[in-house]
Amino acid sequence: MKRLRWYDHIAINFYWFAQSMDSATMTPIVLPLLVMSFVPAEVKNTFYGILRSAGLIVAIIVQPAAGLLSDRSTLRWGRRRPFIVVGTILCVACMVFIGCANSYLMLLAGVLLLQVATNISHGALQGLIPDLVPEEQRGVASGVKSLFDLLPVIVAAFTVAKLADAGQIWACLVIVMVSRVVGMLVTCLGVKEEPLSEKPQTPVGPLLLRILGLLLGILIGAIAAGIAGGVVGGIGGLIAWPLAGKEMALLIGVGIGGLVAVVVAIVAGVWASVWIGADARRYPSFTWWVVNRLLFLAGVGALQSFALYFLQDVIKLENAASGAGTLMMFVGLCTVITAIPGGYLSDRFGRKRLLVFAGVAAGLGTSLLFFATEMTLVIACGCIVGVAVGIFMTANWALGTELAPQEEAGRYLGISNLASGGAGVVAAGLGGPMADYFNRYRPGLGYSVLFATFGICLLLSAVVLVKVREPSSPQ
Repeated sequence: MKRLRWYDHIAINFYWFAQSMDSATMTPIVLPLLVMSFVPAEVKNTFYGILRSAGLIVAIIVQPAAGLLSDRSTLRWGRRRPFIVVGTILCVACMVFIGCANSYLMLLAGVLLLQVATNISHGALQGLIPDLVPEEQRGVASGVKSLFDLLPVIVAAFTVAKLADAGQIWACLVIVMVSRVVGMLVTCLGVKEEPLSEKPQTPVGPLLLRILGLLLGILIGAIAAGIAGGVVGGIGGLIAWPLAGKEMALLIGVGIGGLVAVVVAIVAGVWASVWIGADARRYPSFTWWVVNRLLFLAGVGALQSFALYFLQDVIKLENAASGAGTLMMFVGLCTVITAIPGGYLSDRFGRKRLLVFAGVAAGLGTSLLFFATEMTLVIACGCIVGVAVGIFMTANWALGTELAPQEEAGRYLGISNLASGGAGVVAAGLGGPMADYFNRYRPGLGYSVLFATFGICLLLSAVVLVKVREPSSPQ
């Protein structure tokens, strides 16, 4: 591979801006508001959790499949760019469908279709850095990727959040559609790919079946989480009953059981899914890298997913969308400031050291939300989390590109969507019902339980790194 110039890094990574503009707009702002327009307020967290979880389960399957198919593409445009173009066109169509939704079920259908579309481009996009960037420049390339990942958070705070508070949902969707088209043009015209001369000989059928097996892994994780959470939570409640009374013992049992269920769902689900979808025996460090990524992103995902409802119900902001946008802007600023320095530092000092720091710092920032009663402290917590996220996103992705086998980078890094997608499934799927359950006991309590649970996940993300061996380390 030839050494890249600065504008090559921009072209390779610019479509990440479009991908992230989608998530920065839809997840924390547009979808929560749309859900509130179709369901009762007391169950909004649960129905939003269902929406997020269902969509992300689709993403977990589609993204690695698209990565696999792009690995094998012999089209003249190259392996990755055709998928980016097709995914973009479909994303625009899905945004129009969501804008026309007049019921929760129609909104759910639109989100599922959007996840198919966006992950067609996403799965292929992940292969560009391994394909085109020399190993000694991947820390810098990952830093540029993180920069484009995070800039949309700032853009959304000044545009989408204010438009959403004014009820201009269509304007928000148009911003996302325009960013998709512009991102596609910059990356697809600026990147030069060499097409494969011949298709790999390995049959694609068994590989696609392995990817479908990810669903089985998720199911195994869910079953294990239900059993472990139920048993441990039940025991905790029985122990607490004589000391705290029946009602409080029930709350303690549900809280402990929920925490155990979240952790078991992550660890068991990752191992089962990677065992089926890849080869956990051959690449144990890659598997633990996915666990680290999922634990961290689940914690951050809880903050992102439920920020608007938290600001609305606990901080009592009238313009909760603008407040969520402001919070995400500060998180994004701190993340951007640390993203590229994080790349250089990870190249020099190693990825794991920075990832341990990121997990501990993010856990601390999330835990401080316990004491938040006004916006200043919420923003301070967000800044701590933002610094941690900037370091994590750069160092973790650089480590992943090194741990994934180079000849199948698209498929293996696509499987890493088990982390980012699975994080959303866990954070929203379990977090939403937990928040509504405890909020019924005392308004606002559900968010405290939510942040405590996922703050512990952030700390555990640092602990599991002991099982990851960096490529430079002796095996």
